[in-house]
Amino acid sequence: MSPSRILKWVTGGFEAFLGIPVIGGSFIVGLVWIPLAVMLILHIITLVMTKKDGGATTGSILGIVASCIGWIPVVGMIMHILSAIFLMLNAAASDNEVEDHSAATE
Repeated sequence: MSPSRILKWVTGGFEAFLGIPVIGGSFIVGLVWIPLAVMLILHIITLVMTKKDGGATTGSILGIVASCIGWIPVVGMIMHILSAIFLMLNAAASDNEVEDHSAATE
């Protein structure tokens, strides 16, 4: 399993936690929006590593957007849930499927 896939699982799990309506919002507000900054950094690292590996970047890009607009109550929750779904779907795809897809697009 590549490091980018591991990071997708980790960031996807964190995004799923932040997407829980009351708990995720309370966690973000209670820590003065620092979790959004940490997630932004993690998503950027994941994006760079995924680009290097030639994998799908949709989840990481959605995560970056979610981290930037996550302070908006309902919109942020929806974005966290969507980015968690896409990150976990991308992480669940095997490395061979990602390589086959990138080879087919070249």
